[in-house]
Amino acid sequence: MKGIVLAGGTGSRLYPLTRIVCKQLLPIYDKPMICYPLSTLMLGGMREICIISTPRDLPIIESFLGDGSDLGVEFTYVVQEHPEGIAQAFLLAEEFLAGEPACLILGDNIFYGDYFQGGQAEGNDSGFARDVEEFAAGGRIFGYYVSNPQEFGVLEMNASGGVIGIEEKPQAPKSNYAVPGLYLYGSDVADVCRALRPSGRGELEITDVNRTYLERGDLEVTRLGRGIAWLDTGTPSSLQEASNFIEAIEQRQGLKIACLEEIAFAQGFIDAAGFQQLISRLPSCDYREYLERLRDQAV
Repeated sequence: MKGIVLAGGTGSRLYPLTRIVCKQLLPIYDKPMICYPLSTLMLGGMREICIISTPRDLPIIESFLGDGSDLGVEFTYVVQEHPEGIAQAFLLAEEFLAGEPACLILGDNIFYGDYFQGGQAEGNDSGFARDVEEFAAGGRIFGYYVSNPQEFGVLEMNASGGVIGIEEKPQAPKSNYAVPGLYLYGSDVADVCRALRPSGRGELEITDVNRTYLERGDLEVTRLGRGIAWLDTGTPSSLQEASNFIEAIEQRQGLKIACLEEIAFAQGFIDAAGFQQLISRLPSCDYREYLERLRDQAV
């Protein structure tokens, strides 16, 4: 499976912060925002990742991340000239996908918890990496319980918990389960998106992609339990909340979240020599000291 990070958009809700730098490079505590969605894909075992962003922002993101080879991954960069909906990402990345299944994550979404870090989801017998490995076709989305479902795409479920419908930002939500910005689809996803009609907003809606798979009987939903944190960092307040959350976890545990170098080493994408090369390029700082401790513990 190949990964896609959709890091486009104008970041208008974060203005004037995004007048200086793109949203995905704003700090979430001690790392740029884009490190968090990238870490989710890498923890899922994905080594080929396409990053989609605007003509202005993509060169800055590429300058920060490079080609990914030092992390044992491969980054491909694709320009989104005009934002025309989340589903547009699959058309822009069609050549990159080359007929393989895809995992799309939005560039301002953060996921944290055992399911994503290698443990188990509530009511599920495997973690995200296992689900990615076993995924073959159809679609898989996630459900996350929220107090304000009217602001999201919302799952409608029957008495047995099966999904029977998806509504986009309904005024009267039929459940509290929102659909976060993480999606798995089979190799036909570009064809599905090509057949969509733009919504009233003139966009190709990801909700319509999910409805297509649902109507075909090919949509699975994993409901994320209380031990999972899903953070959407698209506003100043949510940006601050995410930073506070990451700080609290890291300070309490002494372990970093979304440390790409650590993940690459732990996943076996790079060996000890490659890990040391990454460390040697860093200036003297707390981040380097953290990686050095990991290196010493692995000896």
